[in-house]
Amino acid sequence: MDFVRFVKFGFVGFSGLIVDFGITWIFKEKLKINKYLANSVGFLFGVTNNYFLNRYFTFQNHNPNIGNQFISFLVIAIIGFAINTGFLYLLQKKTKINFYVCKFLVTLIVFFWNFGANSFYTFKV
Repeated sequence: MDFVRFVKFGFVGFSGLIVDFGITWIFKEKLKINKYLANSVGFLFGVTNNYFLNRYFTFQNHNPNIGNQFISFLVIAIIGFAINTGFLYLLQKKTKINFYVCKFLVTLIVFFWNFGANSFYTFKV
């Protein structure tokens, strides 16, 4: 059962990745916003996408206290965001790896954090 959730979480995460990268690209490349601010906006759109899809698709959770649950999800996401931004900054400063490749690599790290924390706390499986 946990493997199935993990796979579903991965599919949801991939959809969030598309939203995140798409919004980041629009803000960075088209609107010429600072890449770290663009990363923040993309991340927030991706998190919102992921919360609702994970709530209903991955965990089939119908907790009526959606506000507190979303706050828990958001706090975990903010911690993940700090990990994401910190590693993104370090990779950009220490390597010559493309920004989007760096963003992809740190997204993988945050994926494992988010799954574990949300499984054991937000959706309590």
